[in-house]
Amino acid sequence: MKRTLLATVAVAAFATTQAVAADLPAYAPPAKAPAYVAPMYNWTGPYFGINLGGAWGNSSNSGMSSVGGFIYGAQIGYNWQAVGSPFVFGLEADFQGSTQKRTWHDVLFIGDQARFKLPWFGTVRARVGYAFDRAMIYATGGLAYQHTKFEYSVPGLGTFDASATEAGYTVGGGVEWAVMDNWTAKAEYLYVNTSGKDVVGPGGTVVSFDRIHNHVVRAGLNYRF
Repeated sequence: MKRTLLATVAVAAFATTQAVAADLPAYAPPAKAPAYVAPMYNWTGPYFGINLGGAWGNSSNSGMSSVGGFIYGAQIGYNWQAVGSPFVFGLEADFQGSTQKRTWHDVLFIGDQARFKLPWFGTVRARVGYAFDRAMIYATGGLAYQHTKFEYSVPGLGTFDASATEAGYTVGGGVEWAVMDNWTAKAEYLYVNTSGKDVVGPGGTVVSFDRIHNHVVRAGLNYRF
């Protein structure tokens, strides 16, 4: 009789325990917070910056085989990039000071001397870039202008000088990095081609510059507003 009673109590206790356990919520591990994904860098906005580099040029004139020097200047521009798109479209204008010059003997007269200088130039260009988040490669092209000075002297005949600002075109490309949210750094190459000019010197001598070809390599730093 006692054994039967104990067995009955044990079965009842077990059944009660199972019923209570069934009513409890199942255990689930705590949910993890979603991983933070930084937003893609966007290049849209105006900017202003400075640059420094070198340039070398030439003309069809034999004495103009190489005109090299340092360049320095500033640029201003605007970029536009649609959200979610890697393509960046922009406009940029720059103005450059230059130390480019060359002196040579034109062998038209004994002791004659020709001197050519390219003291400044500038460009107004469109830019089309492809952005890899904070890095961008781009192609660029547009209008260019270059100011040239020419001086020709012949002993006994005197010195003649002339200057002109000639227009042409420029094409090139570069790479730009967003080093900080508002600061970008770039490396760039430009080919600048402008029309030349015939210069009449002492005694009616003519020195012809058919085309001024200039190659520009520079590094720049921009601040984005």
